[in-house]
Amino acid sequence: MPTAGRYLPHYTVEDLQRWEGDWELWQGIAVSMTPSPFGSHQRVARNLVVELDVKIRELGCQANVLYEIDWIVSRDTVVRPDVIVVCGAAPEKHVESPPPLIAEIQSASTVERDREAKRDLYQDQGVGIYLLIDPDQETFEAYRKTGEQDWKHEMITDTIEFSICGDCHLRLSKASLFR
Repeated sequence: MPTAGRYLPHYTVEDLQRWEGDWELWQGIAVSMTPSPFGSHQRVARNLVVELDVKIRELGCQANVLYEIDWIVSRDTVVRPDVIVVCGAAPEKHVESPPPLIAEIQSASTVERDREAKRDLYQDQGVGIYLLIDPDQETFEAYRKTGEQDWKHEMITDTIEFSICGDCHLRLSKASLFR
């Protein structure tokens, strides 16, 4: 281990729960959350939550759409994706197992985290589908699990179809997110 690494603090979920402000925890390293997102980010996130929720309810799927809830990945890793879908009932406090779907709405201050660190974490943890949405560029991308740890990247130009929670088959259109 490099000398500097020995002197870096290594935080846990218990430490995080005592802090004020908004933080994520990445392998024991505290990462400050960016300030609340702007209007276009909020609009796209709302559209996504509504679209997913309506479709899940119409199909009678046993799933819940959650917005900005902590996912406790491990004792030293906690992230707060923009949107998570969980199978079954919504958790009382935090998500504690890999969700079938996570979406991040990108902004200039989060693009690198979303495209690299979080993408790799979500893939390593077995998330089934990871949606990346850029409200400024109006781009819609997906990473989908294709095997044990393999992901396929797709640029969505019109619609995407996918399954979550076993038998819940959903379809999202790019137009519905950016309306």
